[in-house]
Amino acid sequence: MGKPTGFIEYLREIPLDRPALERIRDWNEFHLHMDGKKLQDQGARCMDCGIPFCHTGTLISGMASGCPINNLIPEWNDLVYRGLWKEALDRLHKTNNFPEFTGRVCPAPCEGSCVLGIHSPPVTIKNIECSIIDKGWEEGWVTAEPPAMRTGKKVAVIGSGPAGLCAAAQLNRAGHWVTVFERADRVGGLLMYGIPNMKLDKDVVQRRVDLMAKEGITFTTGTEVGKNYPTEKLMQEFDAVVICTGATKPRDLPIEGRQLKGIHFAMEFLHNNTKSLLDKHRNGSFISAEGKDVVVIGGGDTGTDCVGTSLRHGCKSLVQLEILPQPPVERAKDNPWPEWPKVYRLDYGQEEAAAKFGADPRTYLTTSTKFVGDEQGHVKEVHTIEIRWDKNEKGQFVPQPVAGTEKVRPAQVVLLAMGFLGPEQPLLEQLGVERDGRSNAKADYGRYSTNVKGVFAAGDARRGQSLVVWAFNEGRGAARECDRFLMGRTNLP
Repeated sequence: MGKPTGFIEYLREIPLDRPALERIRDWNEFHLHMDGKKLQDQGARCMDCGIPFCHTGTLISGMASGCPINNLIPEWNDLVYRGLWKEALDRLHKTNNFPEFTGRVCPAPCEGSCVLGIHSPPVTIKNIECSIIDKGWEEGWVTAEPPAMRTGKKVAVIGSGPAGLCAAAQLNRAGHWVTVFERADRVGGLLMYGIPNMKLDKDVVQRRVDLMAKEGITFTTGTEVGKNYPTEKLMQEFDAVVICTGATKPRDLPIEGRQLKGIHFAMEFLHNNTKSLLDKHRNGSFISAEGKDVVVIGGGDTGTDCVGTSLRHGCKSLVQLEILPQPPVERAKDNPWPEWPKVYRLDYGQEEAAAKFGADPRTYLTTSTKFVGDEQGHVKEVHTIEIRWDKNEKGQFVPQPVAGTEKVRPAQVVLLAMGFLGPEQPLLEQLGVERDGRSNAKADYGRYSTNVKGVFAAGDARRGQSLVVWAFNEGRGAARECDRFLMGRTNLP
């Protein structure tokens, strides 16, 4: 603990964002950077607690409390305070393969369980993490580190999202020959096509992918295992397989009018938009919200990304429907520290919408009842009703409509951002992998092995929709167990 009184002397300070009305005119990252002295002051606020909950990585009440990859947060906070940035980067890379990703898109459960947060604003862990790795790239400290020796074992990783990339990086570090199969035209999965550019610049993703290629990892894009690459060939050519395909089956809304044109799943909207940007608009295949009334159904990060993307298109109006009640401004009594704080937040997309249209676009305790179309079969209206949550005969809370609260909302674009139901099934079926009750690949946490010998599963494909940082946890864990399977022992953390 470099400065015992740091948490008393310095207030929490985070970098400013670019002005909302300015940033919605482009696709550049919206965060600005802090100078080194201010970052050192923020590092000084870390108390180096006797029991630092920030890196515990446990689940409390079904939510992450602390960092799931057990980042050594007090250590690199102290090193930043002392100005030892390269040493801080070394400590950060001990547990995190890609801090430039988590430093930008992770919701920071570490900050929610920061001990200082019991009575004061928590340490700015996420910003310090991002600053460490960004400085590492700027200074040339992040370089390719191919393994000194090769085992001769070949491993296939299916899917190049956060879990797949972590598994590949760790298995390559162990000396195995790793091939990553990705069905899209670019590597990165969710990181490349699921998260908009203003939140995670794709140059940041590609920079790391290029480094991994220099370390000896082979990336094969445009290849969908089980479709244009037979699973039989996969099992013959590789000594082990790690399934990291994500939970990409979206939750639908089967109400009247669902078949109308203009109603899209959120990932279809976000994927096509980013692909069009990266292709320099040569393909023209993205779904445009320009000049249209947009209704986003569902909250969470994906809903926010739909809001931010629609604003950059130049939408006419924007409403975001949430079926849950508005969270409280401060922790409720039944949501104590170190649980993840379920409090009201104005994320970047809602902040931008408020700046443009004058208010937070979210409408709480509201559900859609039907879609209405025009003569051409295109959606023109979303009919909604307010709900309340009451207990049924089993004691479960269920939504009940409130009579007299019906409303008709104009909409030419409707985006469904209600989460995901698990992985797509054809690959699992072809490989003969058992599924759990939620249709995920069945593999125990910590072991990651499926019922098929030599086949492992990790990330959202195993646990269901979750945080990027949990995908990191699982990708690293699956790599460790895969290495143990191949070699009889493992030195991977």
